[in-house]
Amino acid sequence: MAATALLKSLPSRCCWSLLSSSTPAVLQCNKATPKYCQAHLSTVNSNKRKNVGVLGIPVNKGQTKGGVLYGPAAIRDGDLIRQIQGQRNEIHDHGDLGFDHVAEDDLDVNPLVKNSRSLGRALQKISSSVHTIVSAGEVCVVVGGDHSLSAGSIHGHSLAKPDICVLWIDAHADINLPSTSTTGNMHGMSLSFCVEELADYMPPIPGLEWIKPTIPANRIAFIGLRDVDPGEKYIIDKLNMTAFSIHEVDKYGMPEVIARSLDAINPKGTRPIHLSFDIDGLDPTLIASTGTPVPGGLTFREGMYIVQEVANTGMMSAMDLVEVNPTIGSEEEKERTVDCAIQLIGGALGKKRQGVYPQNYKIPKVEDVIAKQN
Repeated sequence: MAATALLKSLPSRCCWSLLSSSTPAVLQCNKATPKYCQAHLSTVNSNKRKNVGVLGIPVNKGQTKGGVLYGPAAIRDGDLIRQIQGQRNEIHDHGDLGFDHVAEDDLDVNPLVKNSRSLGRALQKISSSVHTIVSAGEVCVVVGGDHSLSAGSIHGHSLAKPDICVLWIDAHADINLPSTSTTGNMHGMSLSFCVEELADYMPPIPGLEWIKPTIPANRIAFIGLRDVDPGEKYIIDKLNMTAFSIHEVDKYGMPEVIARSLDAINPKGTRPIHLSFDIDGLDPTLIASTGTPVPGGLTFREGMYIVQEVANTGMMSAMDLVEVNPTIGSEEEKERTVDCAIQLIGGALGKKRQGVYPQNYKIPKVEDVIAKQN
């Protein structure tokens, strides 16, 4: 079926999308203060200990710039584990997964998805590992690696917790179908393999047949979009997905955008959240060491606001931090990109820029201070 005909047959549902209307539907639907503004956001004042499972995913077959393979190592070398341990978290470091290349991929001519067999095996391994970590009661932090890995991490997360919702922070929507992609790169299609409404439009792809979509479109929200392909925009519009481009971020401000995003995908505040954060969601002046930078991105403060507000819900169950490529840019740019990644992970795990103190904290008594001096 031709891509145009395929997309025209997509169903349409009532949800929120800010990419499809000159008058934002999200504001038409509900002009009252979002529930998350009223009840869920910025209310957690404790530094609650978390069990955190860190999993490195050095996968680079979803795009063409091989250096993203070294993203997990660079982030570890940037002192990730020590920094998040310092937040009173219990850290379980599960190391990095290893992946094999399937030689048969090299024989494909104009494949719909490049390296599909290699990626299929890798994503199955990722899904199994994330499922195991989440099922053990740990918040799973997946450190990539390119964004193709999210097809596996979301799959595994949803098997452990079927009611998850997904918050996708990215310059790109990554929801192309194989038939609408112009590159064949899996990192621009990863989300389409997760969406239930797109199952009937997914052609058989060697190595990827096992992936079954597990998330309805109304449980996914995008923030920071600014480089969206025609097929992706059509899918977002037709499925009326919650999508805030960088224009809406500028227009309404991040507090409104994150509140309405969470209100749309998690209205009762009871669903586990899968936060998938592509570092290129931030502006490239901050994160030069990434493969597909797009000017005019989120500021560091906006990125931190997102992760801290997600942390404040107490419902984040898994996070992807992807597309750090330490082979791009100068040493200073690499260090700045890695530091941004670590700060975002820390914020998502509860680090507060406004400061925290333990629940039982008390100012020392004067006599105790004097006694210690003597």
